Amino acid sequence: MEIRVQQEPFAAGGELDAFTARADGAGAVVSFSGIVRDDSGKMAEMVIEHYPGMTERALETIAQEAMERWSLADALVIHRFGTMQPGEQIMMVATASRHRKDAFEAAEFLMDYLKSRAPFWKKEHGSDGTSWVAAKQEDEDALKRW
Repeated sequence: MEIRVQQEPFAAGGELDAFTARADGAGAVVSFSGIVRDDSGKMAEMVIEHYPGMTERALETIAQEAMERWSLADALVIHRFGTMQPGEQIMMVATASRHRKDAFEAAEFLMDYLKSRAPFWKKEHGSDGTSWVAAKQEDEDALKRW
């Protein structure tokens, strides 16, 4: 299991290759990469803040839960912080298990958690000012299924 909270960009393809190479005994690997999107058409950049130490511990706790709940061979969570432009990768989740159902469900669980509960704060800067990104009800609803 690997958790990384980092400012620098990452190469999803290289990360996935390395993850797959170390996933001993896995018959399935699932990955997801999140990208900064500009829903308003006015965003110049997004700034993501976090509390070092606390954020990593929270991600480790939820990743460990996924490891146990779905008997994963491995899990990877990468989440960036700092200033990002629309189109840049913001996060990546990868899971490995003996069977695809477990890998898919564990990846969805981790993504739902990251979207709604992980201790990151997002602020959008654009032509119409600056605003914090508010929680969305559909993200909360998605988390309830777990």
